[in-house]
Amino acid sequence: MIRKSDDHSIEKRQGAKRVVESLRREGFEAYFVGGCVRDFVRGVSPGDYDIATSAPPDQVIRLFEHTVAVGAKFGVVVVLEGGYSYEVATFRSDDIYEDGRRPTQVHFSSAREDVLRRDFTINGLLMDPNTNDVVDYVGGRDDIEKKIIRTIGDPAVRFNEDYLRMLRAIRFAAHLDFHLEDNVREAIVRHAPKIREISAERVQEELNKILTRPGAARALEFMAETGLLERILPEVARMRGVEQPPRFHPEGDVWRHTLMMMEILSEENRPEADAALAWGALLHDVGKPVTRTEDEKGVHFYGHVKQGESVAEDVMRRLRFSRVRRETVLDLIRQHMAFMNVKKMRPARLKRFLRMPNFQLHLQLHRLDCLASHGMLDHYEFCREQLQRTEQGELHPPRLLTGADLLSMGFIPGKQIGEILRVLEEEQLENRIRSREEAVAFVRTGWKV
Repeated sequence: MIRKSDDHSIEKRQGAKRVVESLRREGFEAYFVGGCVRDFVRGVSPGDYDIATSAPPDQVIRLFEHTVAVGAKFGVVVVLEGGYSYEVATFRSDDIYEDGRRPTQVHFSSAREDVLRRDFTINGLLMDPNTNDVVDYVGGRDDIEKKIIRTIGDPAVRFNEDYLRMLRAIRFAAHLDFHLEDNVREAIVRHAPKIREISAERVQEELNKILTRPGAARALEFMAETGLLERILPEVARMRGVEQPPRFHPEGDVWRHTLMMMEILSEENRPEADAALAWGALLHDVGKPVTRTEDEKGVHFYGHVKQGESVAEDVMRRLRFSRVRRETVLDLIRQHMAFMNVKKMRPARLKRFLRMPNFQLHLQLHRLDCLASHGMLDHYEFCREQLQRTEQGELHPPRLLTGADLLSMGFIPGKQIGEILRVLEEEQLENRIRSREEAVAFVRTGWKV
């Protein structure tokens, strides 16, 4: 039986194959290239297909009806075919990289030269989609077999061209469960301070991929071992060695606890986790290193939530997070300790808690927090049960009286009307008022016109 996801994958490959065939009919060379070939060699269904060709960008644009010239200067055109998009890049060689991101000039060249300017051997494979024959100029197949991340050429040269490649090396190693080749690891250690020369937006984008895909915990460990974590996320690096009370955290220090959360998140949310949840998991205890105290009663982290909000906000502003993403993550941090009180909450407060925006993200963060520490899920299950047995109308009861109703009763415009409406909703959530008549009586008893 073919699943819908299989249908999607087959259709996407067929579309990519049609693009290659169209280029070849015009007399150009064309191959699948990069990650899709790597995945094919590994026996994994590719998620995307990139194409390398001898056709110049203007010829690609002329040949296909629907195109987007996203980087025509560098030989890159997006071709829209059969409802899917494919990046079509002209074979090229590059001059020096002066901005740590793009070459000063490119020269359209041959398939071999195009491969030799790419980053890692595992991404330097070409494939004929008709025969599935793989063209390997750089030993990429052998490195896939050995599970090694190795640069094409000198790693220092490759990283000097674009320092973000250091993070990409770690992402590939962690995501694919590969190892960093010794020279690659040593080059990352030497060049780690240079990561600060990369724009915050590009670093954030790469970190999003690292944190939301399988292998996030291993990637963070690689980052810590190579010095990249200290340069990019020093606040997270400070979690290492911050011991916690064994009674609540038998797993160990704040760093180990956070890594366990990231590992569970990665395993349970394939192929990709929610980015806000991933950042919430990474930063939820970021206030602990600066609030840890110890006395005769044990270890304490008084005020770590509030301090964590402040630290996390600094991190996200530095990495140029969008306002929406930043506020979502901060809210996750702000509320992550509130679950310990859910069984003691009055009905009105509990209902307000359960109807918080993005409550499912809050609930999942709490679950991860528990699984990576004491393992007790009683508050998590309690919230799930409450949600299942509580109607939406109980969480968001319709107003029994409006501001206009209060004005008609003789109240004057101002803060008092808002206060009355707030108290009325509280009474509804507590199930003490159920009808309009009861609401009117309650208002006339509690306030004078």
